[in-house]
Amino acid sequence: MEIVYWLAFAATAVIAAAASWVGWSLAWLCFQPRRLERKLRAQGLRGSRYRLPFGDIKDIGNLVGEARRKPQPLSHRIVDRVDPHLARFVDIYGGKNKAAFFWFGPYRPHPRVIIMDPELVKSILSTKFGQFEKVKPTAISRQLFVGLAVCEGEKWVKRRRIVSPAFHVEKLKIMMPAFSACCDELISRWEDLADNVGVFETNVWSEFQKLSGDIISRSAFGSSYNVGRRIFELLREQMELVMQASRNLYIPGFRFIPTQKNKRRSKIHKEIVALLKIMIEQREHVIKKGEVVPNDLLGLLMESNQRHDQEGDHLQDVNLTTNDVIEECKLFYFAGQETTSVLLTWTMILLSMHPYWQDQAREEVLQVFGQNKPTFEELNRLRILTMILYEVLRLYPPGVTLLRQTYKEVKLGEFTFPPEVQLVLPILLLHHSKEFWGEDAEEFNPDRFSEGVSNATKNQLIFFPFGWGPRICIGQSFALIEAKMALARILQRFSAELSPSYTHAPHTILTLCPQHGAQVILLKLPPL
Repeated sequence: MEIVYWLAFAATAVIAAAASWVGWSLAWLCFQPRRLERKLRAQGLRGSRYRLPFGDIKDIGNLVGEARRKPQPLSHRIVDRVDPHLARFVDIYGGKNKAAFFWFGPYRPHPRVIIMDPELVKSILSTKFGQFEKVKPTAISRQLFVGLAVCEGEKWVKRRRIVSPAFHVEKLKIMMPAFSACCDELISRWEDLADNVGVFETNVWSEFQKLSGDIISRSAFGSSYNVGRRIFELLREQMELVMQASRNLYIPGFRFIPTQKNKRRSKIHKEIVALLKIMIEQREHVIKKGEVVPNDLLGLLMESNQRHDQEGDHLQDVNLTTNDVIEECKLFYFAGQETTSVLLTWTMILLSMHPYWQDQAREEVLQVFGQNKPTFEELNRLRILTMILYEVLRLYPPGVTLLRQTYKEVKLGEFTFPPEVQLVLPILLLHHSKEFWGEDAEEFNPDRFSEGVSNATKNQLIFFPFGWGPRICIGQSFALIEAKMALARILQRFSAELSPSYTHAPHTILTLCPQHGAQVILLKLPPL
């Protein structure tokens, strides 16, 4: 009888546990999302119906896949190719405020609300922390980068305070020789090609990826430039592997299965960490001996970290650990290289499409510093080139969306969003909106920035290629100075036109890049 009793007790416990798990699963997978949907609809928001297990992810994949299968005409009307799903959701469900929601993610999709009101965008981005947080990266994408970009709360405050000094204007001036040396190598290689074959064709997308990687390597690690190059190569491979994984159905725990790609990602991660750790330990040894710390990004970061550690702070654990410094170095690479390479690429494509503006930019460069290498101050005098870069960033921003998530109930304008709602800030859609920019919104017109960004935007937050508010990209000035330096040097020596082999096919991987490369024909200009 006692055995029967214990068997009955065990069976009851198993049934109770199973019932509890089923109840929790139903609440997590069905009831809670349905409650979120009802709350959104009750406020006048319209959107797609909640569907298990994928939400709208399959439909989005089909739309994006269809858009990528064919190139588009040579124009800047790229929204329907780059963000076809966001454009469609806004068209179908957007009301007077053009806000609409859809469901994204496998197994338990989250509601994503598209925010098209500049005032609401401003409210979201102006908050340091306490209402909205960044959507957390997946475990696989964390192998690529984390650092300042994904920190929240006091941890973000601490990181920002330590990292910021490395990007001050005076520090950027110190890095100008590194920028110039890398540009010298690019120009020299192109001139050798021109001397051998005359007019030549090159894929500037791959050229600028290499250039920006070299600049980051040299300016971040100085004398350890060749080791920096190796880290850059590994990160490029890691990015490809991470993006391949993100396009597949997510299975929890699958990254631990020893498949060939999983093992390769793990091996790359370990090698990058090991290389960075060696360089960091070498710098720590230099600092302890009281020697001069090199004026590269790693040196500046460690110097700032040491200063905050010595001065103390009201925040706990002020100084960064070795692993923290490693993550910031990886972020330097990833964000710095990607942002600048895509900006340079689209600028060369647009200058090749619009020779009038190419001539205007070249004339300005030659007037300001002739054939000489530009100084930091001279680069900041390039008004026309700055207008061109802003217009390129408007039409082809490196990142096409920003994501934020509520973790508690938040009042935003006329809406009250419950926890677990993701807010999509559609940079590309706002940058191309005729409502805000006029009928020529999808045309290349740098003159719109002739009186600065504030006048061009009428003081609305409709132009934010580097983000906005407290979390604006810390490397914005770094990227713009690097781009101005490279473009000025190229304009001094070469004219460019699009190659007949160029196919206009902008698409997003992690940033907005040319799907089939950026083939440009370069002609070496005669000396003045």
